[in-house]
Amino acid sequence: MRSLQRKTKETDITVELRLYGKGESSISTGVGFLDHMLESFSKHALIDLNVTCKGDTHIDDHHSVEDIGIVIGKLLRESIYPIEKVERFGNAVIVMDEAGVSCDLDLSNRPSLYFELPVNGTVGNFDTELTEEFFKALVLNAGITAHIVMQRGKNRHHIIEAAFKAFAVALRRAVEINERVSVPSTKGVL
Repeated sequence: MRSLQRKTKETDITVELRLYGKGESSISTGVGFLDHMLESFSKHALIDLNVTCKGDTHIDDHHSVEDIGIVIGKLLRESIYPIEKVERFGNAVIVMDEAGVSCDLDLSNRPSLYFELPVNGTVGNFDTELTEEFFKALVLNAGITAHIVMQRGKNRHHIIEAAFKAFAVALRRAVEINERVSVPSTKGVL
């Protein structure tokens, strides 16, 4: 289990992460909807994840959501690289009722996010635009290229949850051990 603490004037975050876990989690971020999303992420990625955050949520949830993405991303980077004996690429399409979201990943060590999830508004008290901020912080710090695209949907909760689950399953597939692969790149390094 890798752990990292990040303390700023806006947040105090501690995260523990085991890349090849059982999908067990203990999440307490102060942002209820994010707790739910991170529990889903952990469960479907089969990553053990413990997150605690004390943030300035009296202002809004932005700093907490973004900073949690930063810390999880850094721990993923430590866990994935240097990369060898894994599939490298992963993808998934997750449906939740009327919603369908795809995620395609490349453990490229060249971070990039293509994000097409047109959900505006709130889910409970959660500002839906923070979904992109979370994924941006995570992939930039993890060194992952991710394309997260809504294929269909109306319910904001379903769409966002499908995105977190699609990312989780795609990541689980990308880090799948493959003994036939040394470094999964013609460059010889990632």
